[in-house]
Amino acid sequence: MGPPELKAGVGPGGGGRRIRSAADFAAWAAEQSAAEAAEPFTFVVDGEGVLRLAPRRSEHVACAGGEPVLSAGEIGFVPGAAGRWTVGDVSNHSTGYCPDAGSWPAVAHALDQAGLVPPSGFTHEVVFRRCPDCRERTIVREDDFVCVFCGGALPPVWNVSPAGGSGR
Repeated sequence: MGPPELKAGVGPGGGGRRIRSAADFAAWAAEQSAAEAAEPFTFVVDGEGVLRLAPRRSEHVACAGGEPVLSAGEIGFVPGAAGRWTVGDVSNHSTGYCPDAGSWPAVAHALDQAGLVPPSGFTHEVVFRRCPDCRERTIVREDDFVCVFCGGALPPVWNVSPAGGSGR
């Protein structure tokens, strides 16, 4: 849903690192610098339900290889007990994909498959809506369901989709 030029810039085979197992994550984590590891990372759960990770300043559409996703956001990791990594923070903050908070089960499943200990849900939930009046995508802040662009009322349920209609 983000700018078309970002999707157009994703080359063949592009995208974040696919993390299908604890071994994949361990190999990926070993490649990260201390500075990178101290920040959250960009993540998507691709259409196959696989976690993909990229540096924080990566665009979600690039992390996804330009493909549709089940969820997207930012994620941080901390070493856990017995050498198993834990997710410290995870959000659905992706203004390119605008995932609904209801996408959490796809994230939890992808994290579990990757051998990572997930929290019980997004640690920071972002509420996205598309304004029915001006069609702009916006973030709802402090439960104020008013469009920041035109002042129109925003719907109480998620309505952001690539075609601009309602649904997921």
